[in-house]
Amino acid sequence: MHKVNPRNRPKIDLQITGYLLEIDFSLAGRIASALYFFNETMDPDRNFKFQMAIPTRLDKRIKRHVIGRNREFFAATSPGFESLCLEELRAPPLNINAAKISAGGVLFSGRLHDCYRANLHLRTASRILMRIDSFKATNFRILTKKLVDFPWELYLSTPAEPEYHITARHSRVFHSGAIAERFSASIVNRFAALGDLAGSGQSPRHAPKLFIRLVDDRFTVSLDSSGEHLYKRGLKTQTSAAPIRETTAAAILKIAGYTPSRGLVDPMCGSGTFSIEAAMIAQSIPAGWFRKFAFTQWPAFRQTCRRWQHMKSEWQKNITPSSQPLIFASDIDRHICRELEKTILKYNLSTSIIAANEDFFDLTPADFSDTTGLVVLNPPYGRRIKAAKGGGKLYRRIWKKLSRDFHGWKFAVIVPRKQLLADIPFSTRVHPVFHGGLTVSVVVGNVT
Repeated sequence: MHKVNPRNRPKIDLQITGYLLEIDFSLAGRIASALYFFNETMDPDRNFKFQMAIPTRLDKRIKRHVIGRNREFFAATSPGFESLCLEELRAPPLNINAAKISAGGVLFSGRLHDCYRANLHLRTASRILMRIDSFKATNFRILTKKLVDFPWELYLSTPAEPEYHITARHSRVFHSGAIAERFSASIVNRFAALGDLAGSGQSPRHAPKLFIRLVDDRFTVSLDSSGEHLYKRGLKTQTSAAPIRETTAAAILKIAGYTPSRGLVDPMCGSGTFSIEAAMIAQSIPAGWFRKFAFTQWPAFRQTCRRWQHMKSEWQKNITPSSQPLIFASDIDRHICRELEKTILKYNLSTSIIAANEDFFDLTPADFSDTTGLVVLNPPYGRRIKAAKGGGKLYRRIWKKLSRDFHGWKFAVIVPRKQLLADIPFSTRVHPVFHGGLTVSVVVGNVT
């Protein structure tokens, strides 16, 4: 390599936490040689500028207070799904034993990467919140004082206005608008006081969500890690009338005892929620595999993004196509079936699902399976049909069809009103589920 005259050694500009430092080449030669591997002659009159990834004081504080310690998280669920979510948390691949059912979901403790894994794998949770503060305040003066020194820079990338979700019960401070104003003022003032020391994160694509729960004058402040509701798996673009949520479908499959080695028939599939969820289970595809999460906008993610990427790349090894399709989805709506077929092909689910434009009442198990399995039915009740005021006739046809053609099969059927349960000719278990703005019954049993 060409030797540079010491008098003409170039200066190297180092950009470090917002300050420009000039360092003589003789003091930084090893750094420069590590960054510039080339065999061409170095121009002695040329200046070189590069970015040094040197941890800032803020990075160190984030590592110590957010990444490096156990934190408390809350997996919110729909009513009735708490025990299912707890089972998911304690079972592989999560194996989080420090978890317990709480009002509205499941509390669990763990490190930040446990929060990432919970978002990726949980099928029955609505969203995952990270607890960031808890304190008592009986009036707005105390609330303002409590918020003065809160380290928002550890949790928010910018002072952008959060989206607030505030609930208050049995408390002297209860006006949600005034509470949000105090929190917003605290965030803006904190970032303004810190200036460049607060970091220079990019504005998030979506406003961060702060959940503030106030009970008996005690504030519990949580930061949303999920972003959009977790039932949005990121696959489907098509919808049908009153579609079932993916979290609800996953819960029903669990309640009904679905196993990927047995057949699944979804003969009133609509947009295909049951079938797609079952196919993801069969191929070991995590619930959040195809979507994005709010935690990727957190300041801490800058230091943990590689762990997240490694987590996903390692799990990729577990995703395997099915040896043969054991899931049969059908509907009388031709358009919705075509859209479902597009989704199946786009996300490589064709080894698990066959979709067809067929009427349930014209099918027999021999058309798609030589073994028994599970039939899941979400009939077009309520807003999905204008005829059949109570749906009694439709449900009597369903029970008759199951009894005649599906002997030995398991079934899970959504029933909108308790009065319709009286006509069921089989022994069943009934589980109340909130769906489509209604509390409905999920009836599971065996066709005998």
